[in-house]
Amino acid sequence: MDKLFDRLQMLEDRYEELGELLSDPDVIADTKRFMELSKEMADLRETVEKYNKYKQIVQQIKDDEEMLNAGLDDDEMTTMVKEELATSKDEKEQLEEEIKILLLPKDPNDDKNIIMEIRGAAGGDEASLFAGDLFTMYSKYAERQGWNIEVIDKTLTEVGGFKEIALLINGKSVYSKLKYESGAHRVQRIPVTESAGRVHTSTATVVVMPEEEDVEIEIDPKDIRVDVYRASGAGGQHINKTSSAVRMTHLPTGIVVAMQDQRSQQQNREKAMKILRARVYDYYAEKEQSAYDENRKSAVGTGDRSERIRTYNYPQNRVTDHRIGLSLNKLDRVMNGELDDVIDALVLYDQTKALEELQNG
Repeated sequence: MDKLFDRLQMLEDRYEELGELLSDPDVIADTKRFMELSKEMADLRETVEKYNKYKQIVQQIKDDEEMLNAGLDDDEMTTMVKEELATSKDEKEQLEEEIKILLLPKDPNDDKNIIMEIRGAAGGDEASLFAGDLFTMYSKYAERQGWNIEVIDKTLTEVGGFKEIALLINGKSVYSKLKYESGAHRVQRIPVTESAGRVHTSTATVVVMPEEEDVEIEIDPKDIRVDVYRASGAGGQHINKTSSAVRMTHLPTGIVVAMQDQRSQQQNREKAMKILRARVYDYYAEKEQSAYDENRKSAVGTGDRSERIRTYNYPQNRVTDHRIGLSLNKLDRVMNGELDDVIDALVLYDQTKALEELQNG
């Protein structure tokens, strides 16, 4: 813990320095800097408070041990000090673990909102129906978390599923919980279109991207080609009289985003740009995957789109996450949005691996 203590002391010193800076009239007058320093101080607060509490507990243990070593005439007092000492030692161990977690490298994207894209993959109509089921599952989970979901693009299939659907999910620490969902999701069940009652295997892919603001990723307007065209309704039955649909192409990467769900061209432009920005960020993050993973310290993987991460077995009511070997016989509840057990297990696994790296490094 010696290295950790050195780091904790540095953080406490920085915290005190921030307190002084935030009372400086020049800093107060600079709104942007004031906000940045306030956020930095807020991010450090819990760690510093835990560290101060830890120091108090260590001192309490030292005082109690000195009293016992010196000898106490009162048996009742001796018993009370021994009980206090045992409680303090337990609290010290718990605080050490909590502090270690707080010192883990923080993913800079954890506090961000996300754009999630769900696509039917292998399995035809059944894959599109499963994509719809995943959309419902994530929607119900988001509702349980108090998050807001906005559908920003979708392509329906004739059977009622989604060829693809894109969502914007806003709320507290959305990316930190859903970043592990990127990958291939496999379903095993009897499709509604199957007359012989045979179990089929289909897949859908999920991509989770942090929502990127203008200041965080710069896209040169010269690198974007924008085409406008007339939006059409389902099956081409309705033709918009104005060119409100927008197609944006990022020339350096070849990424294309088409948007026609909104009422006006301006709204479609805004939504298309939001998705394009996230996809371009995601593209470059994948291109530098090894460095990206090292920075994020992610042990369970959040980048490989072809990685089969989870199986949903309907006949056995079982969901299995292959990355951590977790199997739960409550698929019905998971599909109803009760994802906490799965996500908590992924977070714990990731933290455990990161703690090993922190202690061994």
